[in-house]
Amino acid sequence: MKTMAAILSLFAFATVGFAHAQPDPVRVVVETSMGTFELDVDVDRAPVTANNFLRYVDGGLYDGGTFFRTVHGANQPTDSIRIAVVQGGRSPDATVESFPPIPLERTSETGILHTDGAVSMARGGPDTATHSFFICIGDQPSLDFGGMRNPDGQGFAAFGSVVTGMEVVRAIHRAPYEAQQLTPAVEIMRVYRKMSGGP
Repeated sequence: MKTMAAILSLFAFATVGFAHAQPDPVRVVVETSMGTFELDVDVDRAPVTANNFLRYVDGGLYDGGTFFRTVHGANQPTDSIRIAVVQGGRSPDATVESFPPIPLERTSETGILHTDGAVSMARGGPDTATHSFFICIGDQPSLDFGGMRNPDGQGFAAFGSVVTGMEVVRAIHRAPYEAQQLTPAVEIMRVYRKMSGGP
């Protein structure tokens, strides 16, 4: 019995050690003309999507970009399934080309759902996402795998969530707009990784 107890104790220790071996999310700071917010990028559960986003961050390619789109219940007259998000991306005047499109990491694979504050990649068809991303305002299950906001039913690739400054994101969502275009677009001044132990 003592031997079995010792084995179980070692197994429990090893299991705890393995759980702690999972990488921590990468904290990213987004500075806009309406304020600053921070998000956690889940490189463990959505490695393809997260690392694609981070290569734009690390290359400074979101600096000078904009939040250009706000989607409300009132500005989707032709959509039978309505959502609430804000969408941003790199500058439309950028001279450096975007990275190639990435494979779609479905929410059924990652387990990262489109809940309030979730950050996800915009796309047309599957495997077409590049740099443009959106943030959910409230829970948006129609954007998950099997949801029908996109007729193909494959959903969108969520890869993180806003952890501080969600009030800034909500303010961007409420900013003036025409159709679904923010007027004017909200400037993204700087996006960067927050170093451990930093401010």
